[in-house]
Amino acid sequence: MIRLLFVFLTLTSPAYAVQPDEVLQDPVLEERARDISTGLRCLVCRNESIDESNAELARDLRILLRERLVAGDTDQEAVDFIVDRYGEYVLLKPTASGANLLLWLAGPVMLLIAGAVGLNFIRNRSKTQSTVPSGSDTLTQEEQARLRQILED
Repeated sequence: MIRLLFVFLTLTSPAYAVQPDEVLQDPVLEERARDISTGLRCLVCRNESIDESNAELARDLRILLRERLVAGDTDQEAVDFIVDRYGEYVLLKPTASGANLLLWLAGPVMLLIAGAVGLNFIRNRSKTQSTVPSGSDTLTQEEQARLRQILED
């Protein structure tokens, strides 16, 4: 039973790519490094954090982050240093300010515009259908006579 529990816990835990030589001796600093690195994107793997990636660049970022923490940087200072060096793309959750605000708002705005256009289309279509009479009484007497003549020829 204990073995089964151990296997289950091992398989369900996140897969960290942190190498033993990267781990800091101070457990508090190591925990801070792990917390920060889960929010930093691997620039090679795109949608993996640097903690999960085996790429060489992710390893370099993990080491750089740990060096900054050992040097005495706060969490925010360490993240700011990496963002200044690699750009805001390195953040898995970019900030919603400045130019990024336009990107954050573009999706909901486009959804509202599409909804308004769709609603307007449906309203106009129902109005058009209700104003067009159906059946053969829509033709005038002359048009009906001309139609009969064309069909007979």
